[in-house]
Amino acid sequence: MNGRSFHFIYILPNLFTAASIFTAVIAIVSAIQGHFEKSAWLIFLSLLFDGLDGRVARLTHTTSRFGIEFDSLADIVAFGVAPALLLYCFIGQEYGRFGILVMALYIIFGAVRLARFNVMSPNTDPTVFIGLPIPTAAVFVSIWILMFERYAMPHSYGWILLVSTLLISFLMVSNIRYPSFKRINLKKPMIMKTLVLLIVMASLMYLFPVEGFALMITLYILWGPLRTLRTIMVKNRAKKGQ
Repeated sequence: MNGRSFHFIYILPNLFTAASIFTAVIAIVSAIQGHFEKSAWLIFLSLLFDGLDGRVARLTHTTSRFGIEFDSLADIVAFGVAPALLLYCFIGQEYGRFGILVMALYIIFGAVRLARFNVMSPNTDPTVFIGLPIPTAAVFVSIWILMFERYAMPHSYGWILLVSTLLISFLMVSNIRYPSFKRINLKKPMIMKTLVLLIVMASLMYLFPVEGFALMITLYILWGPLRTLRTIMVKNRAKKGQ
C-alpha cells in the first residue's frame, strides 16, 4: 500500500505537466478554429498547471531530473507553440512571410531560452531571471490578443502586436535581468507599503481584469530594459566623474 502511494505521489507533479500540454493542445486547436479568446484563456489555464507541477513536486519531495526535462518540453508547447500559433491565426497570416517569421523566431528563441535556463539554473541567482521567461512572453501575447478582441481593434494595427512579439522574442535570449519573486526580502518599513500596493493592484485587477493584467505584464517587461539602460547611464556618469 505504501509502495503504491509512493508511486502515485511521484507521478502526481507529472500529471500537472501533462495537463499543461493537453490544455495547450486544446488552445492550439481553438486558435485554428478561430476561437481566439478561448485559446488565450486556455493558455492561461496551462500556465496555472505549469505553476502547480513544480510546487507539488517540492511539497511532496518528488523533484526529479525527468520532471525537470518533461516540464521544459511542456513549456515549449504551452508557451512557445501555442501562443505563436494563436498570434499567427489571429493576425500573422495577414502579413505573409513576416507573420511566419515572427512566429518561427518566437518559438526558436523560446526554445533557446528554456535550454539556457536548464543549463544555467544551478549557478544563477534565484532572485532573478536572465532573459525574459517564456511564460511571461506567452502571457503578453495572449493578453494583448484579448485586448484586441475586447476593444475590437482594427487589424490594421496588428503590425504593432507582431513587432512587439518580435522584440519579446529577442528579450527572451538577452542577458537582461528580471525579478523572479521567488525570494523577496522586505525591510520592516516596506512591508506595510508593499501590502497596500498589493491590495490596490488586486482591486484594479478585480475591476479591470484584462486591462489590469495587460498593464502589469507590459510594465514588467519594460522594467528589464529600462533598468538596464539606467544602470548603463549610471556607469557612464561614474566613468566621466573619475
